[in-house]
Amino acid sequence: MKVILFGATGMVGSGVLKECLADARVLSVLVVGRSTCGMTHPKVHEIIRADFFDYADIKADLAGYDACLFCLGVSAARLNEKQYHRLTYELTVATAKAIVALNPTLTFCYVSGAGTDSTERGRFMWARVKGKTENHLLRLPFKAAFMFRPGFIQPLKGVRSKTKLYQAIYTLVGPLYPLLRRLAPKYVTTTENVGRAMIRVAASGYSKRIIESHDINELARDMP
Repeated sequence: MKVILFGATGMVGSGVLKECLADARVLSVLVVGRSTCGMTHPKVHEIIRADFFDYADIKADLAGYDACLFCLGVSAARLNEKQYHRLTYELTVATAKAIVALNPTLTFCYVSGAGTDSTERGRFMWARVKGKTENHLLRLPFKAAFMFRPGFIQPLKGVRSKTKLYQAIYTLVGPLYPLLRRLAPKYVTTTENVGRAMIRVAASGYSKRIIESHDINELARDMP
């Protein structure tokens, strides 16, 4: 399986990249990002770019792939709805349209978030925008599209958040993760499980298009 990965410098994306490199089913990974992921590996080819709305200049580089794992995203903190809509809905949909035009048999996996609002009418701005993004992706003519909605994600295998405050929280909560997993197994997962689940779904599909934390953990646990 040949994979395109967006967002490999973020916490989730870097965890997904580690799992791609460890999985024999993933033959190659094209990492597309604003800055280097810092990973040197025979499987990895990297494209650094500033424009995530127009891919006309790299069409040839994006063709011939089996799956796209889209982990690129921004926090809604300090952004108004217009700004967040631009960086979440418009950017993601522009990328997805470019990818599907070149790879009509590709499977698209999108990392969204727990609490996303599929009705697009809820009170929380970020949830409405995420819901709108998911709904549009599900309408595009991919072979299949899956929306991943993890809740709390504990970073593993040396993965770290680029946001100092978030990393401080993960460092503090890390020793308590086994307890959280027992108390709220439906709402917590790990970067390892997200990566493993995305690879499995990209390779073999899944019965659900909306994949919550408990689905992610089940998919990761049942990996061959």
